[in-house]
Amino acid sequence: MTNKVLVIDDSLMVRRQVGGTLKNLGYAVVEAVDGLDALEKLELNADARLIVCDVNMPRMNGIEFLERLSQNGSKIPVVMLTTEGEPDLIPRAKALGAKGWLLKPFKAEFLEATAKKWIPATP
Repeated sequence: MTNKVLVIDDSLMVRRQVGGTLKNLGYAVVEAVDGLDALEKLELNADARLIVCDVNMPRMNGIEFLERLSQNGSKIPVVMLTTEGEPDLIPRAKALGAKGWLLKPFKAEFLEATAKKWIPATP
């Protein structure tokens, strides 16, 4: 089983930063530009072990993406990545199944710790 992470963000720079950090740690990375793109990518990458998802995106935002995932019965852990500090978004995202919250600009060590928490090392 691969340690694949789906990174969803409408910013190419953020996708490259998050993806680069994860790749340097040995994870395979699949990128998506928004929630709709992510749903399509998940169909082709059902073996993803973690999703790192932005909140504010065009077409389908992170909260809408979480709603769709929960409707689909997905068990893949989702960690939200955002500049938003709105306190009401965190409980809403967690109620929809989000497992964590990282603020932009993210710290590589926090992203690493999060990935290791949700994707245990395989022997």
